[in-house]
Amino acid sequence: MDHIVTVQDAVTAFADFMEPTDAELDAIEQEMPLILARVDLLDAQIITLDRTPTELDTRRIRRARRRVLVEGLALVNRTGDVAAPGGVA
Repeated sequence: MDHIVTVQDAVTAFADFMEPTDAELDAIEQEMPLILARVDLLDAQIITLDRTPTELDTRRIRRARRRVLVEGLALVNRTGDVAAPGGVA
């Protein structure tokens, strides 16, 4: 008869290795304005899923798209001197 055992020890044994590094946390922190801008755009788009967009909805989406572009450009300008991973230029 085979016994069923938990794999909790095997899973949590690697937890220290799976934590984000300081460099990864810094990268997330730098990208946070762009992430938040994308969330705002998604929120504006979700609002219009079940109805015809009003003029206010259209402006909100346009403003959110513009903010995503601005934050994306700002991120590129902040990290432009850092080499892209994998040698991508």
